[in-house]
Amino acid sequence: MRVLVTGGAGFIGSHVADALASAGHQVVTLDALISRAHGSGVPPWCQAHRMVTGDVRDADLVRRELRGVDVVCHQAAAVGHGVDPSDAPFYTGNNDHATAVLLAEAYRAGVRRLVLASSMVVYGEGRYACAEHGTVRPEPRRDADIAAGRFDPPCPVCGQQVSWRPVPEDTVPAPRSLYAVTKLAQEQLAAAWARQCGGEVWALRYHNVYGPRMPRDTPYAGVASIFRSALAAGQSPRVLEDGRQCRDFVHVTDVARANLLALTVPPPGGFAAVNICSGQPHTVGEFAEVLSAAMGGPAPQVVGGARPADVRHIVASPDRARADLGFQAEVGFTAGVTAFAGEAQRPPAAAA
Repeated sequence: MRVLVTGGAGFIGSHVADALASAGHQVVTLDALISRAHGSGVPPWCQAHRMVTGDVRDADLVRRELRGVDVVCHQAAAVGHGVDPSDAPFYTGNNDHATAVLLAEAYRAGVRRLVLASSMVVYGEGRYACAEHGTVRPEPRRDADIAAGRFDPPCPVCGQQVSWRPVPEDTVPAPRSLYAVTKLAQEQLAAAWARQCGGEVWALRYHNVYGPRMPRDTPYAGVASIFRSALAAGQSPRVLEDGRQCRDFVHVTDVARANLLALTVPPPGGFAAVNICSGQPHTVGEFAEVLSAAMGGPAPQVVGGARPADVRHIVASPDRARADLGFQAEVGFTAGVTAFAGEAQRPPAAAA
């Protein structure tokens, strides 16, 4: 197959391009090389594929590059929570308007298969159970509770302690950040496109992806990259809250393999959203501890507080991806994090 990978110079997109090429597919990458994700110049790993530098919002460019394409792997996006509300035009432009342009041109070009990079952030706060009220959806955490060290959200009905549960894909989305809102909008745009043109879409809801080629030294990076950058500078990783917030850390090579599967497996009903995760939850504190040990650096420092719009626990159910896509992660937590300690990151990216 001939595959267009948008965001193909990026952290995840470059691994997707490599995986597709290794499987014998003809790959073309398209990337705007925006400063918030990239350092200067074209990353060296892009040299293995035909790369086009340009913006997905450029309809003429996209139309030209879609000629002869069978499938689009749409990885291009502005990532991270955003620094403040002034980031809204940047996120909606790069994520939602760009996706709308891509879908319109794919329709005109006769392309009917899309693999979309979505995210766990569409769920908002994760799934919880109350001993008295069963499955509940907590309200956003209050600043006063976080300041007082009360990090776990209470039951919204009785106020008692709740415990987290794996989040299945039929959980009603409740995005809580600029990025999250735009990722959900991407899914909805793609679902509407599939219904209107008889297309097929996999929306791959990535959980906490880590691995080689992550960007360094930027407030838009994920926690794995932030910890790695601190340790490389001889500093302790600063762990927010109490370090016990749970996530699902999935290695980027597993994510790339999920994209490879989505190239040919038909999505049930024409559109399917699935969690791309390891299925093995770990705390943020655990990640920092394993990485610090692997790099021989100072121990993590738990500092309290929380990022605006951040959630307490978000842990994925891997069942639907296994059943519908045939995907199961292969890289174990300790082995993956230990390897990450010595793997190359991309040069520092600009913060704005």
